[in-house]
Amino acid sequence: MAFDGLILRAVTQELNTCLINGKIQKIYEPNKNEILLEIYCNKTQYCLSINISSSLYSVYLTNFKKLNPLKAPAFCMLLRKHLIGYKISNIYTKGLERILIIELTGKNENYEIVTKKLIIELMGKYSNILLLNENNVIIDSFKRFYIDKGASRNIFSKCEYVFPFSNKIDISNFKQLENSLDNSSLSTFFSQHFIGISKSFIATSLDYCSSLYNNNFISKDILNKESYNILVQYILNLINNINTNKVICKISDNDDYYLVSSSKKNSLQVNLFLDNFYLKKQQKEHFISYRNELLNLVNTMLKKLSKKLSFIDNKLIECSNIDKYKLYGELITSNLYQISAKSISHIELNNYYTNTLIDVPLDVTITPSKNAEKYFKKYNKLKNTYNIVQKQKELLEKEINYLESIVYEIQIAETIKDLNLIYDEINSSVNIKNNKGNVPKIQKTKKIKEINSPAVYTIENFKVLIGKNNIQNDELTFKVANKNDLWFHAKDIQGSHVILITNNKIPSKNIINKCASLAAFYSKASMSSNVSVDYTFVKNVKKPHNSKPGIVIYKNQNTVNVNPQKI
Repeated sequence: MAFDGLILRAVTQELNTCLINGKIQKIYEPNKNEILLEIYCNKTQYCLSINISSSLYSVYLTNFKKLNPLKAPAFCMLLRKHLIGYKISNIYTKGLERILIIELTGKNENYEIVTKKLIIELMGKYSNILLLNENNVIIDSFKRFYIDKGASRNIFSKCEYVFPFSNKIDISNFKQLENSLDNSSLSTFFSQHFIGISKSFIATSLDYCSSLYNNNFISKDILNKESYNILVQYILNLINNINTNKVICKISDNDDYYLVSSSKKNSLQVNLFLDNFYLKKQQKEHFISYRNELLNLVNTMLKKLSKKLSFIDNKLIECSNIDKYKLYGELITSNLYQISAKSISHIELNNYYTNTLIDVPLDVTITPSKNAEKYFKKYNKLKNTYNIVQKQKELLEKEINYLESIVYEIQIAETIKDLNLIYDEINSSVNIKNNKGNVPKIQKTKKIKEINSPAVYTIENFKVLIGKNNIQNDELTFKVANKNDLWFHAKDIQGSHVILITNNKIPSKNIINKCASLAAFYSKASMSSNVSVDYTFVKNVKKPHNSKPGIVIYKNQNTVNVNPQKI
């Protein structure tokens, strides 16, 4: 559900029960979209989270601590200068607009009692936080907008604050629209015409509203006078309950939330619910953002290495004809008596290896003997180049193979902790600096010293361990597993190391097939069928000298073909 005017009204009513006369003690800006106000009121410490990101805009009390930068950003410093020590005198909204107004009183530098306002506008990508003086003049704002740059109003320092314009009406004036019903859906009509009513609220409330009024015919696509009036009455009743804190938030079937009336007053239920709900959303959004940054970083390195590999392949193609230049030199040397003129650009000579004529190009600017010498030099140069480039290609292919395994790791990562470990791995194993010599900025959380837990399964009383990244793969294979345990890996493709702890027992064929299915599932071939999986004793798995994490060689393996399957 969108954080609409109804939710904001419910949050505001609860804030009025605990924050009035509260003193602002600390102000933080943990990230580029959020401000935290620590407020002490009635011997209780509260923390108000104000988020103005385009997707997570919201205001609520939070119990979760967040890491703060060592150096506070400019707007945070400005709020500290103007609001630390001030008391909250009033908290209210402008009707059902998504605008929260917090009035504060305190003493200025001249010890005079002054009033200031903190305006919180929750309007998608235009969400903003503004600090006003007692004359409604903007002291400063989190974001600045200018009419001459396409904005609908000016938002900058020393500019008079103007509320955003809206052509929608308050739902209390619903009778104005009774004769204007069109063919749009209920959710579209209400969101387009009424302030503070979101599409998602209508969508998640319809079933509840229908059962409440015993009208099973109400649906998203029906817009007639009867359904219109039923829904209006439901919302008006909800607003009355919001004003007395008789509402709660509930989770819907699609993991969204909606606001419903309650028979009793609730203390901060809406705020506490939103705190947990948005924490999960923030964690999910941060995880996706972090994962995408890592993927972008690794894919960028892969593109660079692929370009190098393409260049090397071209060099190898050029070097593939080196024997031709040696032959040219030999034929010219053995036939110098036939090449007396300097001006000959080419000559047909007998190839005594095949007894056929061959056309030999000549450089007319130098003598025949110099031409022979030139071809021998070119042959030797290309021969040396071929040996060097071939070694470079082998190293590049290993590097590319390793980075492709990192891509697989990132794709199967499930938590921020998993991503942190992957970042640590590539940071220590690969040169991830950019052209300017700086490590790309990735929002990495505090470094984790311990290794993350592997995936654990049990198959007929046999324990199975599965690595989530290359470092963990090495840990399982060479430190955790016993030499007589079985090691599984998808054949010739990136995947996790799967260890079957045998405890010196002989597993059945069924157990081996299930372990192989897990190895196929935890590989890049997880969406395929009939995947080849190698397995052998751990004692047959070795790590090459100076190899990257997760890189191993093995022998005496058996191979089974299975379908990827998670047990």
